[in-house]
Amino acid sequence: MQGLMQDWPLTVEKIIDHAKAWHGGREVVSRSVEGPIVRTTYAQIHARAQRVSNALLALGVQPGDRVATLAWNTGRHIEAWYGIMGIGAVCHTLNPRLFAEQLCYIVNHAEDKLIFTDLTFLPVLLENRPKMPTVQHIVVLTDPDHMPKDVPGALCFETLVEQASPDCVWGGFDENTAAGLCYTSGTTGNPKGVLYSHRSNFLHTLVTMGSDVLGIRATDTVLPVVPMFHANAWGLAFSAPAVGAKLVMPGAKLDGASVHELLETEGVTYSAAVPTVWQMLLTHLRATNGKITTLKRVVIGGSAVPEAIVRGFRDEYGVDVTHAWGMTETSPLGTQATPNAAIAAMDPEQQLQFKLKQGRAPLGIQLKLVDDDEKDLPRDGHTFGRLKVSGPFVVGEYFKGEGGKILDADGYFDTGDVATLDEHGFMQITDRAKDVIKSGGEWISSIEIENIAAGHPKAELAAVIGVVHPKWDERPLLLVKLNAGETATKEEFLAFLEGKIAKWWTPDDVVFVDDIPLGATGKIDKKLIRDRMKDYVLPTAPAAAAPAVALAAPPEPKIYAPEPEPPAGPNLEAESLDWTPNAAQRIEPKPEPLVAAFPATSETKAEEAPADAEVPFPAEPATSAGPETELPPAEGVIAQPMFAAAPPAGRKASPGRARFADLYLKLAAIVAITPAAMVGVAFLGVQLNLLDRPAFVRLALDLAPQVALISVATGIAGLAVALVAGFNRFWLRGLLVLAISAATLGAYVVARSTGAQAPAAAPVAQPASR
Repeated sequence: MQGLMQDWPLTVEKIIDHAKAWHGGREVVSRSVEGPIVRTTYAQIHARAQRVSNALLALGVQPGDRVATLAWNTGRHIEAWYGIMGIGAVCHTLNPRLFAEQLCYIVNHAEDKLIFTDLTFLPVLLENRPKMPTVQHIVVLTDPDHMPKDVPGALCFETLVEQASPDCVWGGFDENTAAGLCYTSGTTGNPKGVLYSHRSNFLHTLVTMGSDVLGIRATDTVLPVVPMFHANAWGLAFSAPAVGAKLVMPGAKLDGASVHELLETEGVTYSAAVPTVWQMLLTHLRATNGKITTLKRVVIGGSAVPEAIVRGFRDEYGVDVTHAWGMTETSPLGTQATPNAAIAAMDPEQQLQFKLKQGRAPLGIQLKLVDDDEKDLPRDGHTFGRLKVSGPFVVGEYFKGEGGKILDADGYFDTGDVATLDEHGFMQITDRAKDVIKSGGEWISSIEIENIAAGHPKAELAAVIGVVHPKWDERPLLLVKLNAGETATKEEFLAFLEGKIAKWWTPDDVVFVDDIPLGATGKIDKKLIRDRMKDYVLPTAPAAAAPAVALAAPPEPKIYAPEPEPPAGPNLEAESLDWTPNAAQRIEPKPEPLVAAFPATSETKAEEAPADAEVPFPAEPATSAGPETELPPAEGVIAQPMFAAAPPAGRKASPGRARFADLYLKLAAIVAITPAAMVGVAFLGVQLNLLDRPAFVRLALDLAPQVALISVATGIAGLAVALVAGFNRFWLRGLLVLAISAATLGAYVVARSTGAQAPAAAPVAQPASR
C-alpha cells in the first residue's frame, strides 16, 4: 500500500519560487566585476531568471543540454543558474583556477552547448574556443556599456535578458532529472563529472537548513566566499534563498581587506570559505587593528582548519568557527562539527578538540571505516582506515561512466580519505590516502603536523610531505611560508612542534619557501610540491645514500595500520645538517591559470589599477537597487587569483610591529594631552579652593610646560615608530600626536611671551550661620 500524499517533485526552481513568494524583498548584494556594488532582490532574481530561461530556449537550448558558467559569485550568476535549471538543462560550473588544457577537456567532455562568462575570463575562452567544438554561444555577464566591441560570437547578457519574454513555465519534469554538473579537481587522472539531480540538490538543501548543519535563518546575512563553482558554493546558493536570508556576493575580490569591507558594510552574520581565505582575513584584521561587529558564525571546509584560526576568531573577535567536511561527490556537505549534548556540556577547551575534527554526519549521510580487507573498523577515535560514505546526495557513478563502478557491494563510495571515528560519531580526516607518510613501517599524518605548524605566530602557511629516506622509507619534511617581514629558524619550528606530536613524527627538516601552491579548490597542492621537491635530499639522508626516486609518483600507500606504539624510529637526536634551499630547490609560485584581465576598449578605457591594489575601506556608496541599474563605465577589469591576498601599498607591518605601534601611539596620545589636563586640574582646584596660587603656578606654569616638551619628543618618536611599523597605516595617528604636543607647547610659549597671569583665586566661602 502506498501513501496518499501529493506528488510534488523536488525540483530546484521551487526554491527560488518560494524565495520570490515569501521573501521577495530580501536583498541580494553583489560586488560586480565592473566595480560598483549592485543591489537586487529575490523577486527580481526570479523574474530575470525566467527571462534567462526564455533566452536559452531561443538560442536552441533543450532539456538535458549542458550549459556552462565560468563566473564569480554575483547576482547575475545566480540568475543564470536558476534560468538554466528551471527548463531542465544542466548547469555546469567551470573552475577558473583550472589551466586552459583542463578547461578544454572538461568543456568537451561535458559537451557544453553554451557558456556564461564574466569579463575576466572572456579572453581565455576566445583564445581556446577553436578547441571547444560543441560550444555554440558565449554569453558575457555584463551590460552593453561594458560589452567588448567586435567580439564575434559573444552575446551580451543584459541585452538577452531585456529582449526575452518575462513569462516562462518552469519544472514539469521528473525530480531525478539532472540539474548540475561539477567536475572533480583531477588530482589523479582526468577530472570526473559528478551529475547532481534536482532531487539530490533539493534534499541536500533541506539537510543543510538544519540547525546542526548550516543553520541559516531568515534573519541572517550570508556571505558565501566559497565560490559557486566549488560544489555549488556548499549549497548556499540554494539554502539562503530557501530561508530568505540576505545574500552578499563577493565577486572577484576575495582578499582579506575586501572580505572585511563587505562583512562590515553589509552587516554579515554568517559566512563560509576555505581556511586560506580566513587566514588572510585574520592576518588583515591583526595588521590593521580591524574590528568585526556583526559576524557571528563561520563555516570552514575544503581542508583541515588550523587550531590557530579557530582560536583567533573565537578569542579575538568572538566569532564561532565550525568545521565542515565534504567533497564534490557528496553535494558537498558530508559532516559538520556542531556539538552534541555530551560535547556541549564540556568546557570550551575540551570542546575545541572536537571543533578541530571534521564533525558528525547529518541525516542522510552514512559513514564507515574499513581496512584493506574491507572489514569494518571500530569507532574508538584512534583506529584509522579508509573513509566510505553513502546517502541520497552522494555520487552513484561518474558522468559518462568514467572510472567504472565506484560503489562497493553495500553501496558505499570510497572517499580516498584516511580518517578516524570516535564514540561521539565525530570523524577526523588524518590524511588523503596518497599523502600519508610511511616511516619505519608506521604511519604519520601530514595534515596533523602542518595544522600545528601553521599555528606558529610567524607562519602564514605550512605543508608537510614525505621525502624518501634510505633507512626509514619516508620521513616528513615541513615547508613553511612565513608572514611578510618575518624571519625564522628551523629550530624555532621544531621546538614549537615539541610535545604536540609524537617525537618520531618530528620532521627531519624545515624549509622556508616563498610560496606554497594551492590547487583549484584552494587546498595545498601536495602533488605539485612533491614534484618540485623531487630532487631534495634530507640532511639525515646523505645524497650518496639516497636512491633516485621521483616523489611525483610515490607508491600507493597502505591505508590501514593499528595505532602504533612508539616505534624504534629514526634517531631524531642525531646530528643533522642545516640546509638552505638554493634557487633550484625553492618552491616557486605556480603559474597563474585562467584569471586574466580583459583589455579595456576605447569605450571603457580608464586609468588602470594595479592587480594587487588594496580595496579602499569603507566602500563608495552603493548604486541604487535593482538589476536594471545602469552601471557606470568600468575602471578597467581587474583580475585577481582566487585565493591571493591583495597587499596594501607601501610597507606592510608584521602583526607584532603593528601591535607595538598601536600601543605606543596610544600612550603617546595620553602624554600629548597630559599638559592640558594638568592646567585644567590646576584651574579647577583653584576654583574649588583646593589649591592656592603658588601651587597653581607650580603645576600649570612650571611642570606642565616640561611635560609638553616631553610630549613633543614622544610625538617625534611616534612618527619614527609609524615609519617602521607601517607608515601607510600609522602616519596620521603619529602626526596627530605630534601636532597636539606642538600646539600645547606653542600655547605656553605664547602665554609666557604675552605675560599671561594665573587666574585670581576664588573667594573663600564663609561658613554658613547656624
